[in-house]
Amino acid sequence: MTNTSSPVIAVRGLGKSFGKLEVLTGIDLDLMPGEVLGVIGPSGSGKSTLIRCLNMMEQPTSGSLTFQGRAVSAKFRGRGGAIGTGELRRKVGMVFQHFNLFPHLSVLGNITAGPVKVLGEPVAKAEAHAMDLLGQVGLADKAQAFPAHLSGGQKQRVAIARALAMRPEVLLLDEVTSALDPELVGEVLAVIRRLAEAGMTMVLVTHEMGFAADVASRVLFMEAGRIAEQGSAEQILRNPTSERLRAFLSRFHS
Repeated sequence: MTNTSSPVIAVRGLGKSFGKLEVLTGIDLDLMPGEVLGVIGPSGSGKSTLIRCLNMMEQPTSGSLTFQGRAVSAKFRGRGGAIGTGELRRKVGMVFQHFNLFPHLSVLGNITAGPVKVLGEPVAKAEAHAMDLLGQVGLADKAQAFPAHLSGGQKQRVAIARALAMRPEVLLLDEVTSALDPELVGEVLAVIRRLAEAGMTMVLVTHEMGFAADVASRVLFMEAGRIAEQGSAEQILRNPTSERLRAFLSRFHS
């Protein structure tokens, strides 16, 4: 769902280079409250770099980034009204392709570590919230299990619960099903679908075109570090007009 209020995240002229390699060029983007933004494109088009810039895990080389109208500083603590990267990352959570769970912590420990150590929540409150989230992702019975004893789909659902435990206002999802066996993809997509239906603001980098068509309110098609096309999911994924986009989508079954 979308609305006409101010964007949660606004990007203007964003660029990112790694040495002489220019990965992103001239990105302009508004992410609205409650929007599910799908990001698609060929490998190497800059999709993952873009969303890593949205919570400053990668620092842009050029351009500007604002969060809820506040300029984002490259410093951990913001000054003069700017928001620092520390606060930004608490408000803009991220789920990675390869889970990144702490192997020495139980599922419950993975989920409560951030709220207890970063937000200063009492352990009992953090654990109660974690158990509620585990119930939402269908893993309440795995609270005391360790990551090594979970399937890939279970690990990814724990990773989503861990991100949600920080009570983010935006959730970034970077190819969260691409490392999974095909039979495990559905259980992760079901969780994301429920989040979308509940109004969570999300940016979803994905190769699951059918799923993006169902849940995304808007889709960006990236190529060579630029936004080549954007529009509604219906327009971009089901009725593509450009030959390049049609050629890209022809590789997928939706």
